[in-house]
Amino acid sequence: MYSIVFLDAKTVGEVPNLNDLKSLGDVTFYQTTTPGETGERIRDADIVITNKVVLDRELIESANQLKLICVAATGMNNIDLEAADEVGIQVKNVAGYASQSVAQSTFALILYLMQDIRYYDHYVKSGEYSRSDIFTNLGRPFREIYGKRFGIIGLGSIGRQVAAIAEAFGAEVVYYSTSGRNTGQSYRRLNLNELLETSDLISIHAPLNENTAGLIGYEQLKKMKRDAILINTGRGGIVNESGLAQALDENLIGAAALDVFEHEPIQPENPLLKIKNKEKLVMVPHITWSSIEARTKLIEGVRKHIDSFLNGNISKN
Repeated sequence: MYSIVFLDAKTVGEVPNLNDLKSLGDVTFYQTTTPGETGERIRDADIVITNKVVLDRELIESANQLKLICVAATGMNNIDLEAADEVGIQVKNVAGYASQSVAQSTFALILYLMQDIRYYDHYVKSGEYSRSDIFTNLGRPFREIYGKRFGIIGLGSIGRQVAAIAEAFGAEVVYYSTSGRNTGQSYRRLNLNELLETSDLISIHAPLNENTAGLIGYEQLKKMKRDAILINTGRGGIVNESGLAQALDENLIGAAALDVFEHEPIQPENPLLKIKNKEKLVMVPHITWSSIEARTKLIEGVRKHIDSFLNGNISKN
């Protein structure tokens, strides 16, 4: 029976099919694994599942029994792929499992900001509404998505889901290709400056790489409309956090929402935690990917990779 080790099961939480992995071998679930614990835990494993635990060259070369690494995520930047290939270890990720979850969450953030739900909820619960002399409250006017220009940075699987929803709201969708190669789309493609200057909402759905690191900094934010909203559910590091904090406090943009950060968990000294205009910023702890449905699909993808490996059907990367 193959030895299977899940190094950071806590990162996927309680999902209904997690224990299905036990049918594939002798499975050990570790809730979290520190760098100092990794070597010991993978030493005798045939198959390792990791979400964010780093497997570098030294660790990979020391794991003499290791045959397959399953990444419980899409990104594989925590794995030394070259080292794995050199010693004949298969590495498999799971793609596309979170597109609907991230798209839905993107609009949850947008609507929360645009309609100032926090303010109106407090207005009713505080008792102020019960003392009102009119039936409504127009203290925080909100705008519609309909008719606005919706700029998307990174029109991959998630970006296209977001585009379809934006169109359903009646927005004009435009996009910027961070690779410069994504041309065959039904939406208008703009260069970055034009997208920043003309969009009412800008949503980032790009990977972090040499083309996107630091893509949106203070100088780029200055080009945006004063009432524009910036959403980043892509990757931390694409938006310069100190530049965003400065832009929000100088009222250069209308608002921003972040699900991802350069360092996760967010560092106590992060300037975004110290901004003056706190009502202009919503931050959530890298959760937009994590609907129950998305996490269930993720584990099913991992299970399929292991099952294919055990039956000799897995392809080499």
